[in-house]
Amino acid sequence: MNITVLTFDSLDSTNTEALKQARLGADEGLCIVAGEQTAGRGRHGRTWVSQKDAGLYFSIVLRPKINTKFLPVITLMTGVVVHDTLQDFGLKPDIKWVNDVLIKEKKISGILAETTETNDGIAVVVGIGINLKSSNFPPEIADIATSLESETKVAATGNLAESLTKYLTYFYEILRSENGPAEIINEWRRRSSYFSGKAVRVVLENETITGVTEGLEPNGALRIRRENGELAIIQAGDVEQLRSEL
Repeated sequence: MNITVLTFDSLDSTNTEALKQARLGADEGLCIVAGEQTAGRGRHGRTWVSQKDAGLYFSIVLRPKINTKFLPVITLMTGVVVHDTLQDFGLKPDIKWVNDVLIKEKKISGILAETTETNDGIAVVVGIGINLKSSNFPPEIADIATSLESETKVAATGNLAESLTKYLTYFYEILRSENGPAEIINEWRRRSSYFSGKAVRVVLENETITGVTEGLEPNGALRIRRENGELAIIQAGDVEQLRSEL
């Protein structure tokens, strides 16, 4: 995959721009980076705080030739990418299913994958937000989020994007190989304390499930063993660690 980086001082959303470029025929590997986002977004339409120079706001265009049932594994792959990038800065990250990267249980990064149909087939745009500074956090997230500067005393920018693209290229090649999705899930397992044995609460649209994580399905869905012994398969939902034993 050839990497091309377009850098903007300000955008409404790097994902929005990357989706537009993908529909216009952009090649796989196009990366959109912005100094700030005026309408950054996370999963379920939530706002991603994106003040100027306070974070890395990064999106990449992918055109994966894999079975569409495995497209959710791209989010897991990106979690591995962010994990290893932060590890290069001396941190000890954890990956929370499905799209958060944590330092000491505080969120430092979020991932948003979106698909679009193009004349060249389906494209997947993966957005990555990494907090560089904590000084401008709004009060509602100040206690549950952290930043590169808070954890390392350095707010890196250039090296961070370079590391991201290096690991993206490496793990994307694994994903596209024979048995690639299974290999990515194994890489995720090695890096996430949420893979199995974690007492969690999962908030879904119409119910809340509590139980213990029990690995992932081949498509990346989370397996939860409920208190009554039944197994729940979670395709999408908000996961939080339970602080006390079930």
